[in-house]
Amino acid sequence: MFDFIHKHKKIMQILLFILIVPSFALVGVDGYNRMLDSGADVAKVAGVSIKQTTWDNAVKNDIDRIRASNPNIDVKLLDTPEFKYGVLERLVREQVTIAAVSDARLETSDQRLANELQNDPAIAALRGPDGKLDNEKYKQLVGSQGLTPAGFEARFRNQLSAQQVFKGLQESSFAPNALVDVTLNAFLQKREIQVANIDASAYASKVNLTDADLETYYKANPSQFQAPEQANIEYVVLDVETLKNSITVSDADLKSYYDQNVGRYSTPEERRASHVLINAAKSAPAADRTAAKAKAQALLESLKKAPNTFAEVAKANSQDPGSAANGGDLNFFGKGAMVKPFEDAAFALKKDELSGIVESDFGYHIIKLTDIKPSKQRSFVEVKAEITAEVKKQQAQKKYAEAADIFTNTTYEQSDSLKPVADKLKLEIKTASNITRNPPASSAIASNVLATPKFLNALFSADAIEKKRNTEAVETPAKQLISGRITQYTAARTLPLAEVKDSVRARLTAQRSFELAKKEGAAQLAAWKATPATATLPAAVVVSRQQGQNIAPQVIEAVLKADSAKLPEFIGVEVAGKGYYVAKINKVLAPEAADPAQAQTLAQGRSQYAQALTAAEDQAYYKVLKARFKTDIKVNQSKLSAAPTASDAAK
Repeated sequence: MFDFIHKHKKIMQILLFILIVPSFALVGVDGYNRMLDSGADVAKVAGVSIKQTTWDNAVKNDIDRIRASNPNIDVKLLDTPEFKYGVLERLVREQVTIAAVSDARLETSDQRLANELQNDPAIAALRGPDGKLDNEKYKQLVGSQGLTPAGFEARFRNQLSAQQVFKGLQESSFAPNALVDVTLNAFLQKREIQVANIDASAYASKVNLTDADLETYYKANPSQFQAPEQANIEYVVLDVETLKNSITVSDADLKSYYDQNVGRYSTPEERRASHVLINAAKSAPAADRTAAKAKAQALLESLKKAPNTFAEVAKANSQDPGSAANGGDLNFFGKGAMVKPFEDAAFALKKDELSGIVESDFGYHIIKLTDIKPSKQRSFVEVKAEITAEVKKQQAQKKYAEAADIFTNTTYEQSDSLKPVADKLKLEIKTASNITRNPPASSAIASNVLATPKFLNALFSADAIEKKRNTEAVETPAKQLISGRITQYTAARTLPLAEVKDSVRARLTAQRSFELAKKEGAAQLAAWKATPATATLPAAVVVSRQQGQNIAPQVIEAVLKADSAKLPEFIGVEVAGKGYYVAKINKVLAPEAADPAQAQTLAQGRSQYAQALTAAEDQAYYKVLKARFKTDIKVNQSKLSAAPTASDAAK
């Protein structure tokens, strides 16, 4: 059917036109919009609806955010009912919180908003040396979130108000030490044990297998001897690096680029200065400012007479805590690093020259210029290789954007061969053999472009296998485009017994050895329980969940779960593939508070227990709020996988 559509596009366009136009005539554009209406309610909180579109967009945004931080993730892992329902529950919780804020009339004052904004690290980083906020950078920061400053501040205010709903509960949550210790003592408890291992491998020599045994096991366990579906393929890859290597740039173009960007290849002048600061905020009383200026003037006069004492004077008198101890030294700085009055004065001085009194928002400065690093222009010859790489990169990216459309369209429109796209874009058609849908981590392709999950899914799709068509153009995490086609396909199959006879023998031998070990172990357990004195056991060891003493985890878990009311106690534990263990529990040891390691573990455990208790109380309070605000989630989670989203319907 799809082959017919692919070969008869014009006919299908006419048929679709005939079908669609009368429908528009009957129901109109609005009718079609309603058919794909994504405005249905998926939940309601306090009379406020959460729409299907809101949910769809939230799912998409969450997936995009996760993909941005984890480019290699297979998006199919996120396309699950559980993930979608989790997003819906988050939206419901947000709406419940909004209702609680409104109901309790919780507000955030302008002063608290200002304080919290000032303490935000991202915003604090936008302040200059004078403490002033760079408004342009602030607009860029909030703009990157699709908001204006006013919108960002409104959202921040709402978040602060919402925090108050659960904050009181969280801050008052309390886990009594006695309650915590009951739980932690059981978790951290130690037990002295003796363990005998009836090793399954020791019984392998007692297992005798016939050909009939092997055939019976082989027929009963065909899934253990499956060869996965495999394909030999050819493929083409379009990437920026390949394009970059094919680009040549003339010296004239490189020199032109250098001339146009000459500022990028120069090091601006830097100056080193020391200063004496006498604090005097602009908001200080006039008398205080006058006194501060007079003190600075007196220090300046003494420095003019003995300029070599500048470091000592700064140490004794400067009120800048960051530089006073270093004799006022501010190290090297460029333009834009200091407040403007200070910068203007420093860049007007000659080396070893003293400034006059310089007034800034911080107070009154006396500046001494101690060194100058002049600006340096790197020559064209020095930066030619750097420019060549940059120009090639820019041209390759431009060429890639143009070639990507050709690549995508050609692999689709001429899907019976990769030669057309390879000829158009001068790409090499590569080949690979024995490619599987899920290559193991140890395979040769596990770390290259062929291991891209989306590409492999397309390659092993029914259409690609049956018609041997090109796959769609797939973008890889490394920003490459790849398309491939199967040249030879081998379906998954059960390998013949002759090929896997050794594997069948090894598996069946291990199985029967394990059965013999279990039988022997169970007999020993029964005998030692009946007459403990006859037990032949190794020396006792002390074990806990933190200290397993290299004993199988299944044994440790069973030992720590065993009833300790009547000791000593014998227990038996089967460990698949290894054998049977008989453990004798001699005594129970409580955690030692005096042991530094135990004390640290107890402290961490108390903290984690308190966090878990707070989370449980938080969830319980949230359930109360959901009931109070008549929360109704209209989506049945168990049927979610069958229900299309609005975007699915639109497709």
